[in-house]
Amino acid sequence: MNLPNALTLIRMPLTFAIVALMYGTWPWAATLAFWLFIAAAITDWLDGKLARDRNIVSDFGKFMDALADKVLVIGVMVALLDLESLRLPGAFVIMLVLMVIAREFTISGMRMMAATRGVVMAAEGGGKVKTIIQLTALGFLLAEPMVARDLPRISPFPFAGVAAVTHWIGLGLFFVSMWFMFSSMWFYYRKYRHVLFDEPAA
Repeated sequence: MNLPNALTLIRMPLTFAIVALMYGTWPWAATLAFWLFIAAAITDWLDGKLARDRNIVSDFGKFMDALADKVLVIGVMVALLDLESLRLPGAFVIMLVLMVIAREFTISGMRMMAATRGVVMAAEGGGKVKTIIQLTALGFLLAEPMVARDLPRISPFPFAGVAAVTHWIGLGLFFVSMWFMFSSMWFYYRKYRHVLFDEPAA
């Protein structure tokens, strides 16, 4: 156990705390959920940076980092779905969540198959961009209830319009992340299809 891996593992309990707070109706619950999410997103960047800077990158760290990201994103998305925070037709939102889950399981399955053949599927640029945009989108969506419910407690400023803009920015970024999600999956497929079909590498 080292500091980067500890930061990675912290994202797991943080995810449970964030989701629990999203259901909280008491004052400042939404604000606390938002800032815990920001802290979790920062650990996603910091653990990799520390591991590379200290030359302590490990297979365990790479596996748990990807797993913690998936748990964080999917956990928050499912909570947003259940709370109807996206304000989209329920069936459509369920399809979005299922597409995210299917993509992540597909890439994880390809990585496991590649490992059995001694092939390392390194993280690609498109996947990293997808994660950054995805986390940013969820950050905006989590900020909306904070702006709508908590900020008016300390300021008379009419925050309703700000909350609406925050919501639509988050939703727009989420759909942008969906494009990167599928484009990166297609890139992985083209590059590593030989792993799936037991073909010789190109």
